[in-house]
Amino acid sequence: MTAPLRVALLGCGTVGSAVLRLVREQAGDLTARIGRPVEIAGIAVRRPDHHPDVPQELLTTDALGLVTRDDVDLVVEVIGGIEPARTLLYAAFEHGKSVVSANKALLAEDGPGLHAAAAKAGVDLYYEAAVAGAIPLLRPLRESLAGDQLRRVVGIVNGTTNFILSRMVETGGGFAEALAEATELGYAEADPTADVDGFDAAAKAAILASLAFHTPVSSADVYREGISAVTATDVARAAEIGCTVKLLAICERVPNGGGEDTVAVRVHPAMIPTTHPLASVGGAFNAVFVEAEAAGQLMFYGQGAGGEPTASAVLGDLVAVARNRVAGASGQGPSGYADLAVRPMAETPTRYHVSLDVADKPGVLAAVAQEFARHEVSISTVRQTGRGDAATLVIVTHSAPDAALSATISALRDMPAVRGVTSVLRVEGLS
Repeated sequence: MTAPLRVALLGCGTVGSAVLRLVREQAGDLTARIGRPVEIAGIAVRRPDHHPDVPQELLTTDALGLVTRDDVDLVVEVIGGIEPARTLLYAAFEHGKSVVSANKALLAEDGPGLHAAAAKAGVDLYYEAAVAGAIPLLRPLRESLAGDQLRRVVGIVNGTTNFILSRMVETGGGFAEALAEATELGYAEADPTADVDGFDAAAKAAILASLAFHTPVSSADVYREGISAVTATDVARAAEIGCTVKLLAICERVPNGGGEDTVAVRVHPAMIPTTHPLASVGGAFNAVFVEAEAAGQLMFYGQGAGGEPTASAVLGDLVAVARNRVAGASGQGPSGYADLAVRPMAETPTRYHVSLDVADKPGVLAAVAQEFARHEVSISTVRQTGRGDAATLVIVTHSAPDAALSATISALRDMPAVRGVTSVLRVEGLS
């Protein structure tokens, strides 16, 4: 009988336990697809007693010892975080093991270093599960679209925030109520900071931009805003102009005034037209919209989180690296040849939707418009709702450098005729 490929599994939580189950249930199919059987050699966990359903002989607290064992061929890492995952992955590479990881935070922080270590060892590093769960996305960017030039990758890549914003649209309620519902249903963690403050989406945006534009991008390069400041009024204002509010990861290759292009990467809530394909993505689902020179517009949609969807992506990578192992080869890693500069958010062109509580008297609109003009920000539309103490100006700008828009908002807050800047949201996808 052909000797099996033996896998070290790091972590046995929601995703790890699903990986273990699928490897066992699909053993015959995996053998047929790979050409050799696959078996779990060991599972590294912090507390073996927390896993009574797992064969105890597989469990170990010595993760480093497991990944460096001579009888281990491949490593699957689903523990997350920076350490000890970074140390374990480097050790795996040094000992000639290919790695499948779902660790978006580590890849966004140290992707180039990890890829260099894998290449030096002649092994693979695959991580489809790190972005958008079960959705096949990273491999199409890295391989299927390798002959094209990508201009833009825009996506909903965090299911928790999409659920919250979707519920705010459906119920008319505020952020706090929608977050409480998400927590009760298990979509939000007890500490939702990584999701609602945009850290999770920013790490995924860094990975997407790195692959799409052949340029090393880290999470530190990504401008980030979360959704905790989004109000029910913001959602209602969006509906008034035919838009909805989504937390978007936006990766763009931006012309740089006749010179070499730059890369702009940002995560923030934005109003998008309800006619845009991303607007209909509801609940905890993810979707990513890709614009390429030759291929045109593509959209990838599906379940972006959860044990089984994420485990599906892990197993897809496991089959790929196992086939390479059987063939005595390694797959093509991402290319960073372009090495484009990352454009600061201040220089990135954006559009704003601004709501102002203003004094209802002659000259106010002219004074407000003059402030926009002083900062070289062009107004696309303006309308007034209410009268007297309830007067509100709603302004949508044309595209301008984000710094100019931000300076305009600061100046408006200091104007005597402006009682308050009640809402500021960026706008995407309007002509």
